[in-house]
Amino acid sequence: MRASSSCICKHLKPFQTKTRFIILMHPKEYKKEKSGTGHMTKLQLENSEIIVGVDFTNNKRVNEILNEEQNDSFLLYPGKDSFNLSVRKSSEMISFMGDKPYIFLLDGTWPCARKMLKLSKNLQKLKRVSFDNKITSKFIIKQQPDALCLSTIESVYTVLNLLKEGGLENCETKDFLIPFEKMIEYQVEYMLNPNNRNYRSTAKIAITPKNKYKKNPQRSVVFEQ
Repeated sequence: MRASSSCICKHLKPFQTKTRFIILMHPKEYKKEKSGTGHMTKLQLENSEIIVGVDFTNNKRVNEILNEEQNDSFLLYPGKDSFNLSVRKSSEMISFMGDKPYIFLLDGTWPCARKMLKLSKNLQKLKRVSFDNKITSKFIIKQQPDALCLSTIESVYTVLNLLKEGGLENCETKDFLIPFEKMIEYQVEYMLNPNNRNYRSTAKIAITPKNKYKKNPQRSVVFEQ
């Protein structure tokens, strides 16, 4: 989906996981083939799939997964009633999630994700898992409501590492974010190249997140001056 000069295919190294990740992607996000990290996440995980929609209440594929007797399904979503993977012991994690959990993710902006959950009655019934985020997102080319908000691929990376610590996964994740990092690297180099039309002569490498959900937001990438 990208120009050959910015292609990340050579950096993709898909691997198998015990956990199955189901990426529920908002239609607006589905159109972002070039920079959407949900697509990238799918390409990195063999045991994953993308389902596009807004209201999944009557979605045939989602309900097929939820009705399978042999799987335990969960929704990755923050909240006071969620099972926090960051503070649970291995025995608690295995007891709660089983050997081969199915984790649903909502892929879209926070407003879109909230709408998807509000409309999807079947997702509302799922047990939720979450984590304590202590890192700053590397998705510096995209405005975030907060510096600690993570992209889909960064969230899955965090979850996989926590599941490894809990004994539910044994996959190697050290190269998982490389395609994502290469995409960011290319975009930043492009913006800092004086031969390109989007060149910023006063820009530094660091890019400051801004709240993209305010009224009349500044949509362009905001560089630290």
